[in-house]
Amino acid sequence: MAEDDRHEKAARSFLSCAAEVARLLDLGTGADMPEDRRARHLAHAVRKPLLESAGLSEEFFAPLMAAAVYDPDPSFCRWFVEPAVYAFGRRRVLTALLGYLRTGTEAERAGAKRAWYCAHVPLRADRSPAYAPDGSRDPALDETRDVADEWRQATDAQQRELAATRDCNES
Repeated sequence: MAEDDRHEKAARSFLSCAAEVARLLDLGTGADMPEDRRARHLAHAVRKPLLESAGLSEEFFAPLMAAAVYDPDPSFCRWFVEPAVYAFGRRRVLTALLGYLRTGTEAERAGAKRAWYCAHVPLRADRSPAYAPDGSRDPALDETRDVADEWRQATDAQQRELAATRDCNES
């Protein structure tokens, strides 16, 4: 597959993910935007409503994770990761990204790595109404040591596999 074809497929995937999040928020589809700018327009449109939400229903989780993973711009995948971390907890977000790392396509693994970085955003009570009125939050939502260990093991295994493949190709 040519590089342009891969980029176009990823852009379409990101568009469908961003459109699903916009649909869940009852926002427009961005149909009036040129297709090459529609996904970014939708991502921009959902950002503020997502962060201002005191909670997100379960149906948001998978589309937010998919949008974060498929977002081709590492600067913007945070727009989907951050609200998910506030609403569902860092632990759940990182566990989902670990799933993409373990079983995803090459593009999904790369997207999971970008989103993993964004998932470590500092949490602040004044940033999201997802906190209790007293600014507290269940610490179990954000306990991630074991998930981080699994992430390191998975990335190490992938690196070893890649090195072994290179060694075989050079022989």
